[in-house]
Amino acid sequence: MTINWPRRLREFGVFGAAGLFLAFINPYDSTAGAPFALRAVYWVGLVMLGSYAAEAGRALLDRFRPDSHIILAIAVTSVSAALGVTAALMLLELALTGRTIPLQFLPRMFGLVWVISIAMTGIGFMADKSILAPPPTDAPAGAGPVETFLSRLPLKFRQAELHAVSSEDHYLRIHTSLGEELILMRLADALRELDSAGGLQVHRSWWISKAAVRDVKRAGGKVYLVLPSGKEAPVSRTHQPAAKAAGLL
Repeated sequence: MTINWPRRLREFGVFGAAGLFLAFINPYDSTAGAPFALRAVYWVGLVMLGSYAAEAGRALLDRFRPDSHIILAIAVTSVSAALGVTAALMLLELALTGRTIPLQFLPRMFGLVWVISIAMTGIGFMADKSILAPPPTDAPAGAGPVETFLSRLPLKFRQAELHAVSSEDHYLRIHTSLGEELILMRLADALRELDSAGGLQVHRSWWISKAAVRDVKRAGGKVYLVLPSGKEAPVSRTHQPAAKAAGLL
C-alpha cells in the first residue's frame, strides 16, 4: 500500500501538539517532577501509540459495521486505544522498575487512560466529519449518485465512467474511464453515497461498478475482478456470495 506522506506528516503534527498539551497539563500527575522535555517524550509517545491502537478498532468497524453510529465508533476505538496504552504502561513499568503493576490497580489505570482516549478519539472523529468526505459543491441539480460522487474530482473526470473505488488509509483511489485520482474520504462514507449506483463492495477496501467488470481471474485460491484498465480488484471470501448474486462470478 502506498504511504500517504502528507497525511502522515499531518498526523505527526497532531500527535506532537496533543502530546505537548498533555505534557503541559500533566494529567493525574503521572510524570510529576520530571523535566518538561521528558514529559513531552512520554506523552507524545503514548498519544502516537494510542492513535495507532485506535486504528485497529476503526479497521474492525469499517469491516464489520461500516454504518455504525458515531457513539459506537468512538466507544470501540477509544477502548482499543486505551487497551494499547494500558498494555504499554504495564510494559514500561516492568522495564523501568522490574515490577509488575498489581492486578487490582489495572481497572483504575484503564479507566484513567480511557478518559483521555475518549477525548482524543472524539476529537479525531469530529475532525473526520469536518475534513473527510466534504460535501460535493459542483454537482448539478438532480444529479445521480455517480455524478454527485464524481463532482468531487477535478473537472476532467466529471463526465467519466466510474469503475471502482479503493481505499488507501483515509484516502480513496477513484478508478474511472479517464484515469485515477486520489481524494480525502473514507470508504464507509463512499459506500453510503454509492449505495444505489449499480455496484457493490467486493472487499473491505474495494467497491466496484458491476458494469465495469471485464473478466474474472482466479489465482492461488483468490478471486479478482478485472477492470477495463487491467487493474484487478480482489474479491474477499466474505463478499463472494454477494458478488455471485450480482452475476459477477
